[in-house]
Amino acid sequence: MAQLFFHCSNSQGVMIDQRGTAFGNLAEARDHAARIVGSLVMTRSLEDWRGWMLHVSDDLDEEVFVLPFASVVGRLN
Repeated sequence: MAQLFFHCSNSQGVMIDQRGTAFGNLAEARDHAARIVGSLVMTRSLEDWRGWMLHVSDDLDEEVFVLPFASVVGRLN
């Protein structure tokens, strides 16, 4: 698998991954994405992460998959 980039976005902006990370397979990339989201939502802040998405793209800027932060944070009832 190629170099993958992990961009975070919400309705107000985007945090761009400039460096990317190389992975041997898609399962490793999905695990890494879940760790990124988990790390951000566990960071002490006032940010409501439920509206954020993690977009994983390849070195050609083609989207490989998207991980909604809400899948880790949960939703309001």
